[in-house]
Amino acid sequence: MIEAKDITSIGKFQKTHALKGELNAIIDIESEFLEEGNSIIVEIDGIYVPFFSTSVRPKGTTSYLIKLDGIDNEEEAKVFVNKTIYALKSQLAPFYKIEENEIAEGDDFIGYEVFDFDSGELIGEINYIDDTTSNLLFVLQSPVGETLFIPAAEEFIMEIDEEKHCMRMRLPDGLLDVNSKNNNTD
Repeated sequence: MIEAKDITSIGKFQKTHALKGELNAIIDIESEFLEEGNSIIVEIDGIYVPFFSTSVRPKGTTSYLIKLDGIDNEEEAKVFVNKTIYALKSQLAPFYKIEENEIAEGDDFIGYEVFDFDSGELIGEINYIDDTTSNLLFVLQSPVGETLFIPAAEEFIMEIDEEKHCMRMRLPDGLLDVNSKNNNTD
């Protein structure tokens, strides 16, 4: 069952379009999210229900015409008018911009294990987020007890799995070596 803590708002259905069940929607995420088969979630009678789009057509810069699987006429589409569109947080990482201030305020990633995206190797566990510098830093404890400082930059975060409390990052070559050298000079 989908719970409120697992989802985030990505837009809103506005009105029906034509007679074949299309809906006009404003979404604040790249349309590829829907085009790649990710589910969207709508609250119906107090339950979060997943739906899949069968077509997505741009109507402006943030406005789209969306056809949902199984919604085939205007009457069925009317149920969605003025409803908020949600998505699973776990599916959003590659599509949704992670705001640095969001990371700092929520401390949502404390306790997450961080893995190298390419090798699958454990880099460490996030102990806290350092916001005392101009760039936010994840402060990790490595498996061998080293303290590692890694920029909390969206371009390094490839995947976030909230269920497993882990993150996969692709770090620039040499970044972990710099951390190791800093730890050896203490």
